[in-house]
Amino acid sequence: MSEKIFFNSSSPFELYHILNHLDAAPKHQVFGRLHLPSGQGPFACVVALHGSKGWADHHDDHVAIWVEAGLAVFQIDCFESREVENVVTDQIRVTHAMMTADAFNALNWLANHPQIDETRTAITGWSLGGTVSLYAAWEPIAAALSPSGLRFAAHLPFYPGAHIRPEIQDWSSAPIQIMHGTIDDWTPIKFVYDFIKIVSPHGVNIEVEEIEGAHHSFDSEKPLEWLADAIILDYRTVEIDADGNMSAEIEPGMRLPMNEPMERYSAFMIAQNVGCHAKGHPEGRAHAHKFAKNFLLNSLEK
Repeated sequence: MSEKIFFNSSSPFELYHILNHLDAAPKHQVFGRLHLPSGQGPFACVVALHGSKGWADHHDDHVAIWVEAGLAVFQIDCFESREVENVVTDQIRVTHAMMTADAFNALNWLANHPQIDETRTAITGWSLGGTVSLYAAWEPIAAALSPSGLRFAAHLPFYPGAHIRPEIQDWSSAPIQIMHGTIDDWTPIKFVYDFIKIVSPHGVNIEVEEIEGAHHSFDSEKPLEWLADAIILDYRTVEIDADGNMSAEIEPGMRLPMNEPMERYSAFMIAQNVGCHAKGHPEGRAHAHKFAKNFLLNSLEK
């Protein structure tokens, strides 16, 4: 069974605004599609978020597998809810922070659904949505968006951008399982390993499942595609200080603030980091279907 659900959310531009000015963020409704498996429940659930191109067939393939396995899935449409088609070439009209607000507002909405066990609800996402599902484990963000204390029970990011480096190291104890291709040139896996080195000493339960020789969107059936204008991660990271201020070293010795839209735009105009590949990987796709399902079932079992 599938039902279109509307819930209240907001659009903070950056993590800085979640941490410092959440009350000022524009408020509005967001919608998603709640898929329920057979039975009465309450069911373990997965909050799912799309990437920069929006929802695609390979995302739906995972969703169908999870529902068949007995999990509820809430697919949030962060783009269409804001009348945006995609953000491949700008990454500003709908941001990681806006999608993170949607994810936690969805979790809080699900807490009142009689067929959902909110204590056994995971978060997953692909690419930009993967970034959301990764950094949803950062406690300062979770505390701001869900002050009731409700948290995601597991995190399953597919090829996330793992480029954000918070000064405060306070993370969820829930398991984090990343799936990533080794030759991804949109959100390079190097960021993931650098991230793990930083957070692992702080007790974060995080692992990465490599798909050898796989590009971005390895779990799709896409032929090799060159996205000439796609904004990519290159070698730069974004730092968040203890006050929530965000900045990036755009060129050696040149650190720019990254809190506001014009600051982000100025940084991009200097960096001009564009161009990447996307391609399905048949073996990686088959492996991801099994591996992701098993991770979710094991992490969300009673």
